[in-house]
Amino acid sequence: MAGTDIRNYAVVTAAYWGFTLTDGALRMLVLLHFHALGYTPFELATLFVLYEFMGMVTNLLGGWIGSRFGLKLTLYLGLSLQVAALLALSALDPAWPKGLSVAYVLIVQGVSGVAKDFSKMSSKSAVKLVVADDAHGTLFKWVAMLTGSKNALKGVGFFLGGFLLATMGFASALWLMAACLAAILAAAAVLLPTDMGVAKAKTKFSEIMSKSPAINRLAAARVFLFSARDVWFVVGLPVYLHGVLGWSFTAVGTFMAAWVIGYGFVQGLAPSLTKRSSDGRTTEIKAAQFWVFALVIVTACIAGALHAGWPPAMTLIVGLGVFGFVFAVNSAVHSYLILALTTADQVALNVGFYYMANAAGRLGGTVFSGLAYQWGGIAGCLAVAAGMLVIAAIFTLALGFASKTEQGLGARRLIPPGMIQ
Repeated sequence: MAGTDIRNYAVVTAAYWGFTLTDGALRMLVLLHFHALGYTPFELATLFVLYEFMGMVTNLLGGWIGSRFGLKLTLYLGLSLQVAALLALSALDPAWPKGLSVAYVLIVQGVSGVAKDFSKMSSKSAVKLVVADDAHGTLFKWVAMLTGSKNALKGVGFFLGGFLLATMGFASALWLMAACLAAILAAAAVLLPTDMGVAKAKTKFSEIMSKSPAINRLAAARVFLFSARDVWFVVGLPVYLHGVLGWSFTAVGTFMAAWVIGYGFVQGLAPSLTKRSSDGRTTEIKAAQFWVFALVIVTACIAGALHAGWPPAMTLIVGLGVFGFVFAVNSAVHSYLILALTTADQVALNVGFYYMANAAGRLGGTVFSGLAYQWGGIAGCLAVAAGMLVIAAIFTLALGFASKTEQGLGARRLIPPGMIQ
């Protein structure tokens, strides 16, 4: 890898790291700040609905936009929109009526949702552009480093949000994050090449939807997999820890951070926990089926233990730790399969479609999180999650049948069987 390539990779990684920190911190800032103002769980959930919805739209369109206009433009758009969202949110006036405040935050969070997925799509795609086409091992190493560090830093962002809220206050924390991200944007504008990521052949807009039955079923499983996580993670857990168990803002942020950091660490171990097959899909699909059924059992057991009156703090800490381990392996296998099931000439469109499904799952989990918590508390959230995972398991079983009807990967497989992201 040439010196220029290393510099480009460092700039892209720093930009994504900076965005990820602010994204995690912003989530915790908004959640804890408005919870302290007396917002109900359902009202808290509505604050993130447009964030998730716009992320879904941006994922679907982002690959097409990047291929036509270049990844440097989409990266700038993502960083710029996040800076604007942070500054706009700092202008929120506590004296505003609740309805106006909710509408304002909803719109600003929608802008942040667009920013998140422009930045994510640009950063993950740009890594491939700064590595030589035949350097597969180097590509995997750098992509794995970017993905793993992103998950860890998202967790650090949760802690940062709780810490800044407790020490600096809402508006001052947002100003600080906006200033830091603006500095990263300025550095990227100076250091990155202008033509990065512009495609030679223009992709038709009509080609953004996947036509593969296997990818469609994998995407459907992803919808319910991430709905099952966010239905308790987005609102239920932090509200329960602070409002019922009496944890401080910093303690809530620390626990959420530890969970996400551990999640990222386990994802890095997933290749060593998964048997490989010569065609790159048969054993891996069976692994996805095993882990999703394990996740159903774990989630149902946590909900049952809470309903039975087990000590809630210990049950959640241990139970959600096990949930995080199983979920991380399952998610990593899914992330590999979307690459294994697609061809090189369709990778941008299929990956964009797949992560649109991921965002749709987060949207569904966010919407149901407030309702489920008001219906049955944290145990109710986990019971709903178990039901969603049953549906994810059904689609994962169907994935095996769909995969058998499609051609093998052959020479056009995107990555070797030894690589899981």
